[in-house]
Order: sequence, then structure tokens, then C-alpha cells
Amino acid sequence: MNSNVQYMNSLKNNEEQFEILRKISKNPQSSQRELASELGFSLGKLNYCLKELKLKGLIKIKNFKKNSNKINYLYVLTPHGISSKTKMTVNFMKRKLKEYDELKLEINKK
Repeated sequence: MNSNVQYMNSLKNNEEQFEILRKISKNPQSSQRELASELGFSLGKLNYCLKELKLKGLIKIKNFKKNSNKINYLYVLTPHGISSKTKMTVNFMKRKLKEYDELKLEINKK
């Protein structure tokens, strides 16, 4: 695979993980269906991403044992997840500022 394609896929995955972490940190009680809808993901894709985030140690998934509806879960960012989200936020902002500067230069050339 072309290294540029790999970079773009990695960038997309990081942005998707960043968005999931942002949504979870805002509302840990969101259902997978709600998260998938808000993110524009299929339920299967979100489930896969959540499992990957859990394997990376970025989130914990807790079941509401006392809840009569046993399919409700709580998604909690771990300290590692909070740290990663912060780094992703900084990188996201750097990329956006770079894009802004590049567009500004392009406009000024015309």
C-alpha cells in the first residue's frame, strides 16, 4: 500500500477515534445507537471502534448491572484515554491551523 494512502487512513482513524472520545467524554451514558447516529457510523463500525478503544486502554465499558435493561452501558475514558484525547485535540488544531494558513496563502496568490 502506498505510504500516502496509509497516512490518510491513519489520519481518518485518528479523527474517528478523537470524535468517539469527545462524544463519550460529553455523555458517557450514550447508547451505541445514539453514538453511531451522532457520528454518522453504522452500529457495527461503532461497536468495532469501541472494542479497539477498549483494547488500547482508552476507555472502560461498564454494564449497568442493577438496570432492568441489561443492554445499557457506561463508557468511561481512562486516564490514558484522557491523555490521548488531549494529544489528539492538539494535533487536530495544528492540522486545521496549517490548512488555514495554506488556504490563506493560496488565496493571496490569486
